[in-house]
Amino acid sequence: MSVSASAAVDDRLARRNALLLAMAQAVGAASASIVIITGSLVGYMLLEENKSLATVPVSAMVLGTALGTLPAGMIMRRFGRRPGFMAACLMGCVAGLLAAFAIFIEDFLLFSLGACLTGFANAFAQQYRFAAADTASDAFKPKAISWVMAGGVLAGIVGPQTVIWTKDAFDPILFAGTYVAQSGLALISLVLVAFLKIPKPVHVKGTPRGGRPLGQIMAQPRFIVSAACGVTSYALMSLVMTATPLAMIACGLSETDAALGIQWHVLAMFGPSFFTGSLIARFGKERIVAIGLAMLAACAIVALMGIELVHFWSALILLGLGWNFGFIGATAMLTDTYQPEERNMVQATNDFLVFGFVAFASFSSGQLLDVFGWSTVNWLVFPFVLLCLVLLGWLLTHERRNNAV
Repeated sequence: MSVSASAAVDDRLARRNALLLAMAQAVGAASASIVIITGSLVGYMLLEENKSLATVPVSAMVLGTALGTLPAGMIMRRFGRRPGFMAACLMGCVAGLLAAFAIFIEDFLLFSLGACLTGFANAFAQQYRFAAADTASDAFKPKAISWVMAGGVLAGIVGPQTVIWTKDAFDPILFAGTYVAQSGLALISLVLVAFLKIPKPVHVKGTPRGGRPLGQIMAQPRFIVSAACGVTSYALMSLVMTATPLAMIACGLSETDAALGIQWHVLAMFGPSFFTGSLIARFGKERIVAIGLAMLAACAIVALMGIELVHFWSALILLGLGWNFGFIGATAMLTDTYQPEERNMVQATNDFLVFGFVAFASFSSGQLLDVFGWSTVNWLVFPFVLLCLVLLGWLLTHERRNNAV
């Protein structure tokens, strides 16, 4: 059998897995958006004093995602992708029921724990994009990743609509029905991932069993640059997105204006995923990452130009597009840095770095806006974008020199 024919056979399974994971992403990622939409409102409702802590449940979810990344890698390395994903879906089901119970008994700390467990389960779901690439040929890997990320478009619809349809299900106890529904979404994800077929990695001859030491892998120039670009794309997106609704309201715009702006932002984040993989295959991973970084800089430029509605909405759309190109491109770059048997720990380490910085950006965004203002939040974008562009240029130069030798 020819190489191309073999790849076609392999990619038949890869397409099946990518489609299942995209559907699981559409349903599973809705849990995170449910917490983002309702977490602060429920927190405010449950707190009798010190209402400033109302945003803690949302931060707890982000922290749970960061804490879950390394255990996710270890569990899936030991037991495989499908058992790991199924266990996470069950955890997401428990998290939703726990949060609903906390609302019924009016326990803020228990509700925050439920949000944290939702984030922990979400750490496993973040591996969907890597799992889609596990059975794919090198040519199909960017498209497989892109397909899964495209599932986020539906998640951006499923999450808000779930809140709207279920918030009064246990009237007068607001949002309890929403978290019962979140538990149901986790069960749907469980059914989808149960049909995955991803064999455990086969040991590559000539390499240490279990793969190279993690430090050796992380020392590769391509790992350093891909991780830096992934962290920067996601953390800057979180930093600016979190501050934008607050800045819009402070500038005299309405909550509806802010909500619609975030909706356009989410669509811009995930909508391009239908073709980002094809663009990567045509123009190269590094070039797409660079374009994404340039869009993040363009977002900051537009935001600094004024405080009218058009400035905020345009900046949010550019922010979403920049995240899509930058993060998916960086994810595709990362797949070049490890052998099959090394993938779980490398991917988990990468996500630990990404979501650790995202958690920090989420926590610090409001404080930066309050102390230094909207302009400072946007000026912070430029040095990090410039650093990543310099790193990309250095990587290309380094690899050309090595290939020439």
